[in-house]
Amino acid sequence: MNIDHVLEAIPPLSVYLLVGLVVMVESLGIPLPGEIVLVSAALLASSHSGLNPVWIGVLASAGAIVGDSIGYLIGRKGGKRLFAWAGRKFPKHFGPDHVASAERMFHKRGMWAVFFGRFVAVLRILAGPLAGSLNMHYPRFLIANALGGIIWAGGTTALIYYLGVVADKWLKGFQWAGLGAALVIGVVVTLVLKKRMARNATSSSQSEEKNDAVA
Repeated sequence: MNIDHVLEAIPPLSVYLLVGLVVMVESLGIPLPGEIVLVSAALLASSHSGLNPVWIGVLASAGAIVGDSIGYLIGRKGGKRLFAWAGRKFPKHFGPDHVASAERMFHKRGMWAVFFGRFVAVLRILAGPLAGSLNMHYPRFLIANALGGIIWAGGTTALIYYLGVVADKWLKGFQWAGLGAALVIGVVVTLVLKKRMARNATSSSQSEEKNDAVA
């Protein structure tokens, strides 16, 4: 069962809370499909009258900000030991190369690394814990974290929602156009077949008359 089917089967309030929870857990440093859940919920809202895309964006933003802040505190306390343990458990996300690359970016970009890290899958997981382990000043981290979380969550929700609405309208229009085209083609084919059958019938009767005349 895919994420779309899971979201369709639960009440709207639970969808909002699920989106916020998954994004929060991903942001604090545990690799979960936060972006996939957010996109699926926003797309579902475009065709589901019970879901409000505003609440999806709000809960996703809150989850991103809170999750990154918890991840920051974990990184501040755990530091390098945390990444050594995570590298063994999740080598695809916290391998030495991933962490080293992220550290170089944080040293070079500072707040911008936190802000833009929200839009990159691996950095989205690493941003909070890594900023804490590198002792980034928390108010600076919080500003970049909040701006990145709100723009990422709100922007993604709005974009996917409106794309879904447009696609739904286009598909409905396409369905009506397809039905109309099918009717037109059906009528044309029927008329052509009738004409051919009439011609064949005329030809047959003429042949029979000739044969009778010869006989």
